[in-house]
Amino acid sequence: MGGAHVFPGGRVDAVDREGDHAWCDGVSHATRQLDALAPSEAVAYHVAATRELFEEAGVLLARDAAGRFVSLARAADHARFKHDREEVHAGRATLRTVVDRERLRLALDTLILFAHWVTPPIDTRQFDTRFFMTRIPPDQTPAHDETETTHSTWITPAEAMRQSHAGEIVLPPPTWTTLRELEPFRTVEEALAWAGTRRVTRRMPKVLEHEGRRILVLPGDPLHPDPAGPGDEDAPAETRFAFVDRRWRAERPRT
Repeated sequence: MGGAHVFPGGRVDAVDREGDHAWCDGVSHATRQLDALAPSEAVAYHVAATRELFEEAGVLLARDAAGRFVSLARAADHARFKHDREEVHAGRATLRTVVDRERLRLALDTLILFAHWVTPPIDTRQFDTRFFMTRIPPDQTPAHDETETTHSTWITPAEAMRQSHAGEIVLPPPTWTTLRELEPFRTVEEALAWAGTRRVTRRMPKVLEHEGRRILVLPGDPLHPDPAGPGDEDAPAETRFAFVDRRWRAERPRT
């Protein structure tokens, strides 16, 4: 997905499996959200999400002993954590090292699970991905890492989809679908409330050759063998994506 506009994310690393009550708040929250997984694996997904958010966007979901989110407003704090971010990203330090040194606790309880995507089995690797939503802490400003991400921007879902339709940016199918689902909400509170009550179901698209085109269809599309999941009653109308001009373009099924 080089050149695409995506959300921060990545794989669960071995160090993410060290998450526990000693330095993380919300361990029980994490195990409840991913109760189909072993507790240690459920926590690891949440730790990985906070680590990737720190590495790729410079946002640290952590609180001090008084329960306040860490602030990066002062120049000295910003510089120190910027260095930490680079060290963690390069594998020269761990997120726990940073959290322990600063006497913080990782705030896993701020992550709200809202989607589960699995890539089609068309390659030697298959990705099983959970999507989380959170609120950016006060006194923190996200910024790309200049390594895995080369640009960052705040943009409304509607504007991002408009730019995608115009060929100005590339949105992978999960990103497009997520933006379409977020489009109705006017505030962060509304979006978080939706995410917190949504029933998350596993989505695995299927790649087909149809009418001379390569298309990717989601569960619930007439060409997909699986129906939409129980949590997808309000799923976007665009349940298929056509591969045109080296990018996936969202489409509604033809009637």
